[in-house]
Amino acid sequence: MDYSESCAYLDSLQMFRIKLGLETMRLLLAGLGHPERGLACIHIAGTNGKGSVGSTLRSLFGAAGWRAGLYSSPHLVSVRERFAIGEELISEAEFAALMTALRREIAAIPAGPEPTWFECATLAAFRWLAEKQVDVAILETGLGGRLDATNVVQPLVSIITDISRDHEAYLGADLKSIAAEKAGIIKPGVPVVCSGRNGDSRAVIEACCTRNASPLYLFGRDFSAAMRPHGLYYRGIHGREFRDLPLVLPGEHQVLNAALALAALELVAGRLPVDEAAIRRGMAAVHWPGRMEYLQARGRRIVLDGAHNEAGVAALCAALEALEAGRRIVLIWGNMADKNMAAARSRLFALAGSIILTRAETLRSARPGELQQGLAPAERARTRVVEPVAAALNAALADTGPEDLLCVAGSLYLVGQVRSLLKPGAAV
Repeated sequence: MDYSESCAYLDSLQMFRIKLGLETMRLLLAGLGHPERGLACIHIAGTNGKGSVGSTLRSLFGAAGWRAGLYSSPHLVSVRERFAIGEELISEAEFAALMTALRREIAAIPAGPEPTWFECATLAAFRWLAEKQVDVAILETGLGGRLDATNVVQPLVSIITDISRDHEAYLGADLKSIAAEKAGIIKPGVPVVCSGRNGDSRAVIEACCTRNASPLYLFGRDFSAAMRPHGLYYRGIHGREFRDLPLVLPGEHQVLNAALALAALELVAGRLPVDEAAIRRGMAAVHWPGRMEYLQARGRRIVLDGAHNEAGVAALCAALEALEAGRRIVLIWGNMADKNMAAARSRLFALAGSIILTRAETLRSARPGELQQGLAPAERARTRVVEPVAAALNAALADTGPEDLLCVAGSLYLVGQVRSLLKPGAAV
């Protein structure tokens, strides 16, 4: 298969949609010779911040000369974004060869089940990262943790970021239930770094760590961080302090994400040491597109943020209130139909002087006309529906003055489509 055929094969597995459980992964990994067992892994779960933590770790390890692989999700434009070593994405030729071999080998496994899209991508990531002999593989869960396809590894350290409501149909309706699913990545004796900022979810994670004899390191108790006038202050697990570290990802929420990455770095220092000079270089080089990403395009100032749940939208609002106070904001918004975030969305809509509702070209996207009808009259008066995304972008740019800010949010799929229109052919 060539690259386009490989993508088409992977997309053909969408018919299986979301299928939580590890039986298929275990069977297929056994047939493939368990490539995951040779990987030194850092495993990340949580509702928001996984990608920021993972990209920060990738940058920190890379600055010290370690070959750091990152398997992340979802992608914005190309599936290749999910497979990276350092800042280099898997090439189209490599991806095609990888998927061709994987398809053939899966078909040859006796009574081997058909994987889902995400299971197949995860198998490909394990195989590719093992073949590339990375020094460390940073793995993001796709959904939850306990039954996620990535949860077949024995990591060096597990990280659990902030937990909030999302994917309730699969993970549970309350924070304790969701936390229990995320805590499923905790392995016996493996240290855990956790934000622990919500009491209900923290109690669940503490109990799971106790059962597994897994050392737990909590933000605010065992390590901490804060923004100071000249940069990030970090106090580590062992009391070491760093002052004036660069923090290039915008938003107060990135203080926590950076601290989680730095704490995990401490816990693997015996195997993968990173000195202070490399930490400073790495922190200055962190790059994570589509998350509070500022662009200058077509003569306008634009911020792209994939906020797609209540906590993500709240973080975006806080960032806009802190960084863009007094500025007129034009908002392009489109969310998935299975997301319920009316309260958080209302706070964001209140910050915008003009709102354009649209939808990304996916089956799960909410219909913008129905979104508009569900708004309060005052909100509805400031909104209009424009489809498709390209037309919505043109309308928003026409409405955005040189001193205004154009904000795109609601889903990573929407952000990805807008980004590809603004920067056609650009590598993410």
